[in-house]
Amino acid sequence: MNLNRIKQLRISRAWSQEQLAELSSLSVRTIQRIENGEQASLETLGAIAAAFDIKVAELIAPAEMSENSTPGRALDEQIQAARRQVRSESNFYRGLVTFMIVNVILFVINQVTTPGNHWFFWPLGIWGGLLIFRGLRIFVMRDWLIRLEQARLQKILRK
Repeated sequence: MNLNRIKQLRISRAWSQEQLAELSSLSVRTIQRIENGEQASLETLGAIAAAFDIKVAELIAPAEMSENSTPGRALDEQIQAARRQVRSESNFYRGLVTFMIVNVILFVINQVTTPGNHWFFWPLGIWGGLLIFRGLRIFVMRDWLIRLEQARLQKILRK
């Protein structure tokens, strides 16, 4: 992280450390520590970048933009995770639309061919149940599954 860059941006806007702390919802002590050379978390950098209305990458020095850069890599990983989540959600909605269209067609076929026998309930129930589980996994249990996976990884790494 380019510590001088943060200080330069703050001074160029004629902000005190207290003002930057208030605008970024951080403590004054955190701003002081960062300007004195301590490592900042990605969330802290994001808050400071938002206060300056710039991207987090602009707060990172070119020397640290290498492959081994922890904040840069963490940001890339978060972006990739967000893309995967959006892709999962869009695939779910596409599957939901397909489910509805196919089951309406099956209902019509069932009513035209054998109105006394309601066989369309079978694909409706099975496919619907699988779709419900998929939706729960994507929207409800996603954070829980991630935390469970991280806890398991940490447990294995400590052995």
